[in-house]
Amino acid sequence: MNNLCLTDEEFTLISNLVYEKCGIKLGKQKRTLLMGRLQKIVSQGGFESFKDYYHYVLRDTSGNALKILVDRISTNHTYFFRESDHFNFLSSTVLPEIEAKLRKNRKNAIRIWSAGCSSGEEPYTLAMLLSNYFGSRISKMDIGILATDIAVSALERAVSGIYPPESMDRVPPLYRTKYFTMAPDGSGLVKENIKQMILFRRLNLIQPNYPLKGSFQVIFCRNVMIYFDKATQKAVVERFYRYTEPEGYLFIGHSETIDRSSGLYQYVRPSVHRKIQK
Repeated sequence: MNNLCLTDEEFTLISNLVYEKCGIKLGKQKRTLLMGRLQKIVSQGGFESFKDYYHYVLRDTSGNALKILVDRISTNHTYFFRESDHFNFLSSTVLPEIEAKLRKNRKNAIRIWSAGCSSGEEPYTLAMLLSNYFGSRISKMDIGILATDIAVSALERAVSGIYPPESMDRVPPLYRTKYFTMAPDGSGLVKENIKQMILFRRLNLIQPNYPLKGSFQVIFCRNVMIYFDKATQKAVVERFYRYTEPEGYLFIGHSETIDRSSGLYQYVRPSVHRKIQK
């Protein structure tokens, strides 16, 4: 079947649906990208037009068609130790603070949330850093990393814990040795003790309530809100605030900002903010 053309009307219908359901704002400059990513599913599905496909997604009461649509348009670009200064700050400043506070209160639970975890490189990086920081003390810690994303296919790759050689090239040699089972071709499988620290779940950040229990000392939501408009960003940050422990940290992407006048988080350093108690 020949490739179909995405009309202005069809682009508006699909982009409005994507915005309504997952908060991603697709400007007109994304039209070619959208057409390219949906072309295969429209052709293979036997749809006569993108509009025909759009109505199919609307009619699907199971929600699976929408999940597949979101999967196709999600960027999911990430890599191990991305924006490494965040992880350096976590190890040098945040984790010592958390450990001291836990010791003072005679507690041992650390909770971190990787929101928009994509294919898992970020939460696995966090787990490796925690293991490296605590060393033998980790056996006495209750560590839980929640990793969420809206894209099912990305979560499936994350759960598998298998990464190709080009992904492994970004992992320091010591970490490759300690935390991966390496294959002859240079691909790596995350070891079970690292996997066990992480719970992967599907979550749409624009839904009004998150089905989460408890709160987190640290939330990472990096290079996700850049796809949201200002109103959606504000609402998401407000929801993050609810799930951030007192004096807890929110890490965002270097190209992102949050409204400092909201009174929710105070600026600590570029792209790192701390919860303000009201």
